[in-house]
Amino acid sequence: MVSRSENSASSFVDAEQPVADQLRRFRAIRCFSRDQVAPLSVEDMGLQAMADASPPKWHLAHTTWFFETFILEQFEPGFKPFNPQFRHLFNSYYETVGTFHPRPQRGLLSRPSVAEVLDYRANIEQRLQTLVEQCDKRTWQTIEPLILLGTHHEQQHQELLFTDTLYNFSLNPLAPTYRNHQGGLSVAPESHSPLTFTDFDGGLHEIGADSSDFSFDNESPRHPVYLQPYRLANRLVTNSEYLEFIEDQGYQTAVLWLSDGWAKIQNEQWQQPLYWQQTEEGWREFSLYGLRPLDLAAPVSHLSYFEADAFATWAGKRLPTEAEWEQAAAGQPIAGNLLDSDHLKPVPSAASDGIQQLYGDVWEWTASPYNPYPGFKAPAGPVGEYNGKFMCNQMVLRGGSCVTPADHIRATYRNFFPADARWQFSGIRLADWI
Repeated sequence: MVSRSENSASSFVDAEQPVADQLRRFRAIRCFSRDQVAPLSVEDMGLQAMADASPPKWHLAHTTWFFETFILEQFEPGFKPFNPQFRHLFNSYYETVGTFHPRPQRGLLSRPSVAEVLDYRANIEQRLQTLVEQCDKRTWQTIEPLILLGTHHEQQHQELLFTDTLYNFSLNPLAPTYRNHQGGLSVAPESHSPLTFTDFDGGLHEIGADSSDFSFDNESPRHPVYLQPYRLANRLVTNSEYLEFIEDQGYQTAVLWLSDGWAKIQNEQWQQPLYWQQTEEGWREFSLYGLRPLDLAAPVSHLSYFEADAFATWAGKRLPTEAEWEQAAAGQPIAGNLLDSDHLKPVPSAASDGIQQLYGDVWEWTASPYNPYPGFKAPAGPVGEYNGKFMCNQMVLRGGSCVTPADHIRATYRNFFPADARWQFSGIRLADWI
């Protein structure tokens, strides 16, 4: 996820993967991006309601630029750019690649048209497939990890496209919907599991990715950390519990807040989570399904780190560190309300024993600043610009959200955002000392 959810990779799959499998993944992810924008109008495709968001059209073009710039330009015989101007327009922030259009002005790019961007995607997809089918084994071994990186990069932008579209739509008085309301997503009774805590041993533990599977460079190297004994909440904090914080004057009580957080809520006049609205009919929440009654049993979402920390203080608890979260998640199956569930919103937890909702629903703020692991070195070349240069003034989130693909998330995944960011699906899991 740079004020965004985008990361990069330096640790790739070492084991050989059949070309057909890699191309199948490439085509499936590229196809999903097209399906994802199908509910949007041409006018929707160019919207950029704030500097941190990007227009859907730009996401489609940038993810294509990635494959053209980092693979075709380097390895395609007789390479010619689809459009030389796209190198500037759809570069995000790669200084070593060249110039780029200012991020806050992406919404001003009425041209190229959506049709031209879709032609661009089709052209690059076909050329990449031809390159893979015709290249020798040595070239394939070089470009395979770049294709894998590119598909994970596109999945990150798919997640951003959901969250950016939600923010864009939220500012429209017509309260437009990305998807019509469907069965199974009605307001649930407040029947979630009681909030309990599971104890975890302290001592020396290892966190971080090893070299056997795909991972982003900021997840490495694997290293030991010393943890004090701690306990972690069995589930995420709900809308109902956060409403208690609001009704107890949480947003008016300075002692609960970090100094920068208190200044932020005073300046911005925050009084509730980003998409909550208080109406004559009660609390409502804007979602990809439009404006709906607030589901009290669902996890609270779209909170800044400042709000998460203030709630934890109010509750007499704290936020977990990323190492604590990772130890708890290690060995747990990648299961939960992720994008594959197709809910596109957080849903109430099931009544069951043990730790729940580690994956999906909302990204979980941790108390850990986004710093390099011991021994971290940014990879050489342009991909080295993904993560290392953003390791300042950001906080780590873990676990993925309701718009994160299941084959994209893992226990070691480190997302990062500034402490005041809240347009992402971000929420709270409480922790405490033993």
